[in-house]
Amino acid sequence: MVESLQFSAHDSLSRRAVLAGALAVSAGAALGACKASSGYGSAAGGGPSAGSSGAAAPPTGQGGPIVALTAVPVGGSVSAQLNGQPIIVSQPTAGKAVAFTAICTHMGCTVQPAGATLHCPCHGSVYNALTGANISGPAPRPLAEIPVKVSKGSIVAA
Repeated sequence: MVESLQFSAHDSLSRRAVLAGALAVSAGAALGACKASSGYGSAAGGGPSAGSSGAAAPPTGQGGPIVALTAVPVGGSVSAQLNGQPIIVSQPTAGKAVAFTAICTHMGCTVQPAGATLHCPCHGSVYNALTGANISGPAPRPLAEIPVKVSKGSIVAA
């Protein structure tokens, strides 16, 4: 139910103050919706764990397979998870695997594989999928590398 606000000459709030407050609430709601739709800050999207800089510690793990080597194209990459965190697994050359956190170093959105590059859907940063290096966009740093190795046809955390 919406009630109208009426102010008299004796009220201490100006219309300008009320409008500024309403705009602040609207902006906060819009940012919350952006975070939810982009995966930023959500469990599914793996938002940053170290403040607003987007710097997130790479997930670590030992043992179990992350993805089958045959599922990763040579010269390309796939999205995967390690300990519930989004990562990118790439195969630069046949039989060699590398992995990086999938969290953009700009604002913490989850990057997506696109052949030999990774694209951030939030602000357009582009990374090299085989090295994690920042190619373009607002991202200030390369993606953090995650140690992996190939074992029995699967890529596993080293």
